[in-house]
Amino acid sequence: MKYSGMPAGMWFLYRKHFQRALINDLNIKSEEAGRIMAKAKPKYREIIGRLPEFEKGDRFKANIVNCAILTSVFLNMDSKPTVEEATVFYEHAMTNAVTKIFCRKAAKKKFTAKDLESQKKTAALKAADRNPYSWNMDYLPYEDESGYEARFTKCGICTLMKEYGLYDLVPAMCHLDYTMSEMGGASFFVREYTLASGGPYCDCGYKKKKI
Repeated sequence: MKYSGMPAGMWFLYRKHFQRALINDLNIKSEEAGRIMAKAKPKYREIIGRLPEFEKGDRFKANIVNCAILTSVFLNMDSKPTVEEATVFYEHAMTNAVTKIFCRKAAKKKFTAKDLESQKKTAALKAADRNPYSWNMDYLPYEDESGYEARFTKCGICTLMKEYGLYDLVPAMCHLDYTMSEMGGASFFVREYTLASGGPYCDCGYKKKKI
């Protein structure tokens, strides 16, 4: 994957928010937070450069790019945070104005025919069969028509963070699913299992909010 387009843009959009979260959530002094981010950038570029290009139609490229940012930051800290600390840190680092706008736009299309067709196409793609840093999922509509579940059996985040010794912090990224669903406002997010916690799969359930 080239450090251009989305990878470069995501670093530009989120770098300051990650640095601010280091200070506010992990109690790291401002000067040290700046040092961490300065060292994280070349590491991020290195991680991105090791990743394969994602197939056309693979909707999960942004997920692995976000994971690469988080991984590069954690690898340049003197000590690894707890999963609880990492969860709060990542949520605050990611929930800026850009993310909120993205979530609200996505929510307007949630449960539309276009959205459901997109879920079916993603399920059929099975991109992780060819790219270990992508995802495989099944699309499971609820019988009562209250929404649907995206059930993941392969996870690119798990693959990447395991390679860098950060697998125990994967749940920090998983938790953002709840936050993004709440910001969108169209659905309630429900989950029982995650691969990172030893579950048979990651179930991402979206139930329609009654307006």
